[in-house]
Amino acid sequence: MSTATERGLRIVRLANFVAPASGGLRTALRELGAGYRAAGHDPVLIVPGETVGDAATAQGRVITLPGRVLPGTGGYRVLTDRRRVARLLAALAPDRLEVSDRTTLRWTGEWARQHRVPAVMVSHESVDGVLATWGLPGGLCRRAADGLNLRTAHAYTRVVCTTEWAAREFRRVGARNVVRAPLGVDLRRCRPQLHDQALYDELTGGARVLLAMCSRLSPEKRPGLALDALADLRRRGTDAALVVAGEGPLGARLRARARTEGLPVVFTGHIGDPADLAVLQATADIVLAPGPAETFGLAAMEALACGTPVVASSRSAVPPLLGRAGTEADGDGRSFAEGVLRLLARPADARRAAARARAEEFPWRAAVDAFLTALDAPRHRAPARVLPEGLPEGGER
Repeated sequence: MSTATERGLRIVRLANFVAPASGGLRTALRELGAGYRAAGHDPVLIVPGETVGDAATAQGRVITLPGRVLPGTGGYRVLTDRRRVARLLAALAPDRLEVSDRTTLRWTGEWARQHRVPAVMVSHESVDGVLATWGLPGGLCRRAADGLNLRTAHAYTRVVCTTEWAAREFRRVGARNVVRAPLGVDLRRCRPQLHDQALYDELTGGARVLLAMCSRLSPEKRPGLALDALADLRRRGTDAALVVAGEGPLGARLRARARTEGLPVVFTGHIGDPADLAVLQATADIVLAPGPAETFGLAAMEALACGTPVVASSRSAVPPLLGRAGTEADGDGRSFAEGVLRLLARPADARRAAARARAEEFPWRAAVDAFLTALDAPRHRAPARVLPEGLPEGGER
């Protein structure tokens, strides 16, 4: 009789807070799932949505269960029916469990222990950083984060962190089951040759510098800092314009501010095609990444792959990933403006070459291998067993 390791593993993946249209988490889930399939495994992703769904995709099977919308988040949904999720997990009979939400889904660690399924929790955000953006005092943030992280570490076989920065808050509480597995970037889709001079001229309106921010427009991403930086640069005499790609609950407020202050900002809204987003990233001179809670920063890495340097929040994990391909800034517009000026002082060809070279150190294949290692899953095996299409018993429509 064939064993799980001979035929490949069924890796069931659970995630909440997946943006309705795009986002770093959605990208990571897609790329990792496709990599697991290529390695001969059977990935099954369970996410919340408006209605029930079950589809075969390039990243493996994707099952959607009805999830509640979180108010004020611009459409984020969460899986709240534990019994339904537990029945579905039992029907899927996973060999491994991978969870991307250490708040509302932490109970799955106990489910995995009871069913003798090795389980990992993937840390996609800094609890310290998220709580701070909500206005909690520093001491309270740390105590709350430490309690949550300690319970998470105890609940799962391993905690996967994409950077050393992200791992710090777990090591602070003495967690010994933390492993590192960096994410990656699509080096074929994102490349410097996509620079579009006609688009540049259109977006700048004659300005000499084009800044870009590709981000969800929500409080934890601090998108207002991009407008702060633009205003500061223009006060200093730098003829700059800004393009904002993304949507979210702060979108209307940011648009109103740009109109009121007369700032040259183009809001594209959500860009559905990743190829179009790559063209925008390759066309900009500098990309801004103001989010302070990023544990990796996929949008920033995609910008580097497109040959565009990045100014990132010094409070996030992004600056160490940038190397010489970018610079950091504190949490105010003036600091971000100074970061832009530092990068503009370098010759354009040199700064673009450095950006691309840095991104080439993070291929998705290496990321997939690191995650499979964290899951104790073989990297290359025979094709996995695949469930027939349609929800299994326990995942009723």
